[in-house]
Amino acid sequence: MRIAFITETFLPATDGVVTRLRHTLEELDRMGDEALVVCPSYPEGGPDDYAGAFIHRAPGIPFPPYPQIRLAPPNPGIGRALRRFKPDVIHAVNPIFIGWAALFYSRKWNVPLVASYHTNVAAYASYYRLGFLYEAARWYTRTTHNMAAVNLCTSRATMDFLHLEGVKRVRLWPQGVDGEFLHPSKASREWRERLSGGNPGDKLLLFVGRLAPEKGIERLKHVLREMPEARLAIVGDGPARSFLEREYAGERAVFTGLLKGDELASAYASADAFLFPSTTETLGMAMIEALASGLPVVAARSGASHEVVTEGVDGFLYEPKDDGDFVRVVRRVFSEDCLRERLSAGARESAEGRDWWSSTRALKGYYEEAVGS
Repeated sequence: MRIAFITETFLPATDGVVTRLRHTLEELDRMGDEALVVCPSYPEGGPDDYAGAFIHRAPGIPFPPYPQIRLAPPNPGIGRALRRFKPDVIHAVNPIFIGWAALFYSRKWNVPLVASYHTNVAAYASYYRLGFLYEAARWYTRTTHNMAAVNLCTSRATMDFLHLEGVKRVRLWPQGVDGEFLHPSKASREWRERLSGGNPGDKLLLFVGRLAPEKGIERLKHVLREMPEARLAIVGDGPARSFLEREYAGERAVFTGLLKGDELASAYASADAFLFPSTTETLGMAMIEALASGLPVVAARSGASHEVVTEGVDGFLYEPKDDGDFVRVVRRVFSEDCLRERLSAGARESAEGRDWWSSTRALKGYYEEAVGS
């Protein structure tokens, strides 16, 4: 099968969407399928191909409230790339801006269209002082996705949400994780020293993700202030980094910036617990990566978190508006003899039930459904 992905983000960007796309392309290549990726260009460049897929980059401009996001308006070059590739199906990944090209060319050439939903754009609008666009964003999401033969979500909670929003033909795109790359064996004394600011004997709490307003990272400060025996490592970069560094000035927190590859795997595996305060996620890929690394997860009880975390088995959930409950739950991880170790083993076991091969097999089934519709 020949699949053309038109996506709002790809390498060299790093986020959950890019992670999912990378692994999907790798699995499709192993299965003998061919792929094209159409995405925005970035100032720092990026690869010309990935896992056998050619990458066509459309000129992109920075999104002012979040310059790391690139907006690429559809242009004739995209049509020429698609015409040369001759896709059997077009997959619009998070269609917002460049995604309109997927909608246009799928209709123009009668190519089946699949769309996947990864970001609650309407909810994010208020975090970037664009709250006046909330209703317009809801309408836009409903309209664009209802042009697709199949709509994919990464969690059942998001499926339910989209059904309520009036989006039709919604299917579940299962979770995946690379359990060989992310593994408890990647823990190292060196990384624990670095992440703890030279205090490896303290309890080491970890956050990994985009440093953005909607992530709620400033709430982790309450845990630090109530647990003097704990240290916090914040891994990632984004538009809120300067604000967060000011917020955590004088606190027991280390900002590492963006980590990739073995450094990221070691950072995960070298901590004691993973904290995830966001309430706006459609899945939360970092939580699954933490589980694979043997980290108990403490997450806000919201959205898809209950589909990732099994309470008492691989982590706990807390009430998102209750800072006291957040502190109580984190303390609970360390309160009983051997509980953290049991949660760590449960985390790894939970992750072993998720893999990218199964996720991509399900995805191919949806492509076949779209082609046959």
